[in-house]
Amino acid sequence: MSSPYGVHALVRRTHEDRVLRALREGGAMSRGEIAEVVGLSRSTMSEITGSLLHRGAIVVVSTDAGYRAGSGRPAERLALDPGSGQFMGVDFGHRRVHVVVADASHEILLSGSTPYENDTPWPTRIERAFTLIDQLSTEARVHFGALQGIGIGVPGPYPTPPTARPRLAGDAVGQPWADGVDAAFIHRFDAPAIVDNNTRLAALAEAISGDHWVEDLLYVRLGDGVGGGLVVGGRLVTGSNGLAGEFGHVTVKPDGKQCRCGKLGCLETVASVPAILATCQSSGVAVSSLDDLQAAVHRSHPVVDQVLRDAAAAVGEVVGRAAMTLNPARIVIGGEITRIAPVIVQQAAATVAYELFPSGVARPPVRAAELGEDAGALGALAALFHNSPLLAGYPETDASDRADTSEGMAHGRAH
Repeated sequence: MSSPYGVHALVRRTHEDRVLRALREGGAMSRGEIAEVVGLSRSTMSEITGSLLHRGAIVVVSTDAGYRAGSGRPAERLALDPGSGQFMGVDFGHRRVHVVVADASHEILLSGSTPYENDTPWPTRIERAFTLIDQLSTEARVHFGALQGIGIGVPGPYPTPPTARPRLAGDAVGQPWADGVDAAFIHRFDAPAIVDNNTRLAALAEAISGDHWVEDLLYVRLGDGVGGGLVVGGRLVTGSNGLAGEFGHVTVKPDGKQCRCGKLGCLETVASVPAILATCQSSGVAVSSLDDLQAAVHRSHPVVDQVLRDAAAAVGEVVGRAAMTLNPARIVIGGEITRIAPVIVQQAAATVAYELFPSGVARPPVRAAELGEDAGALGALAALFHNSPLLAGYPETDASDRADTSEGMAHGRAH
C-alpha cells in the first residue's frame, strides 16, 4: 500500500509539471492566470509556485501594474528561469553514445552523438562521451556551471549486483560492465548521476512523449541488440534484478544460432540489425549496412522483404505473448530500422493480433516509436526531471552509494 506521504509527493510532482508546462507554453503569467490554466486552487497554486521559486525553477519577471484594471497590489508575473539549472542525459549504446542537455524549463540546449566500435572498452567509451560533450559545449557556447544532474543509460540489465551480471560475448569483450560510469561523470562534472538500462529509459521517454502519459506500455527496440522496457500500472518496471523487458533473450528458435548471452535462438539472433543483415547476406543479397538495407527496401527486393517479415514475425510473437500477460494500452517498436523498413511494424502488428486473445475488447495499437535514436538520452533526462508519475516507486539505483554525490539527489533519484 502506498504511504500518504508518497501519494502526496506524487500529486505534488504532477501539479508542478502542469505549472511548468503552462509557463513553458504560455510564457510569463500571474499565479491567478496559471491557476486558471491548470485548474488548481489559489492556495495550492501558492504552495506549488513557492516551492518552484525556492528551487530556482521559476522566477518573478515583472508585475501586472502597467495594464491591470483597478487598484490593489500588483500581481507578480512568473516565468521559467532557463539559467537556473542544466540537466544532462547520456545514452551509451552498443556502438554510439548520444548526449542531450536541457535547461530547467526542459528546453534542449544541445544534442549530438559519436560512434565507437562494439568492443570498445568502457574507459574509452566514457572518454569519447567527454570529448563529444566538450565539442557540443564549444559549438553551442554552453557551459556547465549550473549542471544539476546527469542521467546515464547503459546496455544490459541494470541495476543488478556486479557478480550477478552475465558476460555477453562481443560486448566490450574482456571489459568490466558499466561499473564506475556514474563515478566518472560525477568526478568530471561535479554533479550527481543516476544510471539505468538505456532501453528502459527509452521506454519512459516514449510513454511520456505524447499529449497523455501511457500508463501501460510495452516497448521493444531493434538495434545492435534487442532490448525492451515495460510500463505497467503507471510504473516503470525493472524486475527483481534488472532483467525486466529483456525481450531480446527470449528463445524463438531452440535450435537456432548461439546468442552472445550463451543461449541458442534468442530473438536477438533473429531480429537485431546485425542478424537481419547477416540473414540477407546468407540469402545472396549484398547488404552490409542500414544504408544498403534501405536501398534494397526501396527497390522492393523480395528476399529482403521476406527476411524483414520473418524477423518482424518473431518480434510480434514475443511481444504478443507478453501482451497477453500484461494487457498494455500500447505497443511501441523502436530502432532506426523501423524507419527504414515500415514492414517490420506492419508484420509485427499482424503477428501480435494473432497472438492476442480473440475477444471483442479493443486490442493495443502497435506503433513505430515517435522518438529517434536519442530516446534513451531523453529518457535519462525525464528520470532526472521526475517529469512523470511513472517514476513513482521507481527502484533506486546504487549510483549515489558508489560516489560522493551532492545533496539534492540521493539513492538514484533527482529531487
